[in-house]
Amino acid sequence: MKNQIIIQKKKFHQYKPMIVGEISCNHNGNINHAKKLIDTAKKSGFDAVKLQTLKPEEITLNSNKKDFQLSHVKNKKWSDFKNYYSIYKSAYTPWEWLPKLFRYANKKKIIIFSSPFDENAVDFLEKYNCPIYKIASPEVNHIPLIIRVAKTNKPIFISTGVANIDDISLAIKTIKKYGSSKIVLLKCNSSYPAKEDNMNLLNIKYLSKKFNVSTGLSDHTKSNLSSIIATTLGVTVIEKHITHTKIGDTLDSFFSLNEHEMKKFVSEINSSSKILGKYKYRISKDSMGNIKSKRSIYSSKKIKKGEVFSNNNIKVVRPAYGLHPKYFLKILGKKSKYDIKEATRIKLSHFY
Repeated sequence: MKNQIIIQKKKFHQYKPMIVGEISCNHNGNINHAKKLIDTAKKSGFDAVKLQTLKPEEITLNSNKKDFQLSHVKNKKWSDFKNYYSIYKSAYTPWEWLPKLFRYANKKKIIIFSSPFDENAVDFLEKYNCPIYKIASPEVNHIPLIIRVAKTNKPIFISTGVANIDDISLAIKTIKKYGSSKIVLLKCNSSYPAKEDNMNLLNIKYLSKKFNVSTGLSDHTKSNLSSIIATTLGVTVIEKHITHTKIGDTLDSFFSLNEHEMKKFVSEINSSSKILGKYKYRISKDSMGNIKSKRSIYSSKKIKKGEVFSNNNIKVVRPAYGLHPKYFLKILGKKSKYDIKEATRIKLSHFY
């Protein structure tokens, strides 16, 4: 089934998506803060939490040349860093934490996975049976990384923020060539925070149809609306950055959900799923109580035995305990077999 993924025996599908909390750098350099975020995500109803597995020296060069500076970054909190290396050095999750955090999350019975940023990160994560890998959108053209991830034959989420159609097409072809077919494309706007009027959520449907894969949303907006709308578009995964007010200000906290907002977020996504229901027409349980409010055929006055049924003595009225209205024209002109009282349900056995 295209729009379904199974992770640790849990099924997620369109209209009931996996809700993922991105921890990113919101641990603020403290492993206990990371554990607090795992706890809060679990209590709030999130299905999974995600980490980022990188080393600054593997993701960029420690250079102050113009190419490596952050002068193009509009967010002042990030542009204050002198180069890419310094921001990654400040924000990364120490690798020695990872086995501890995986064990902690597994103990709490919440799915935990990661975005690797180089092949060695994948090798490291495989030791701890990482169940899903996410390709961050700037890594969408990192073909050696994608090959290594594909060889794990595990579900792969691909964020599309800075990826063009050719990038996405090559990434998917590469993944399928090297062993994996469980792919979820996450519609993403790689601005922080993302503006709602730039989200273009109809691309979710476009991506699903064009590439015949499941889709999701990596939501960097500051409200819940985009994620709610994405749920109505049939996404399998929704990802949102999470933080905690007690942890303090971090590089990502300004567009992340705090512990108070997380419960509301999950509640609204789950409510959207319930409202959408299932892709199969049926009368709702609530409506079944009023099913007899439809119409049927009744006698509108006394009818004598042998009297002809006409518009003057039978009517199509509420409720629906009598004969179905589709027989009305067939009955007209027929004779009654019996004396029939007014307001009596007409039956097929009443005429000949």
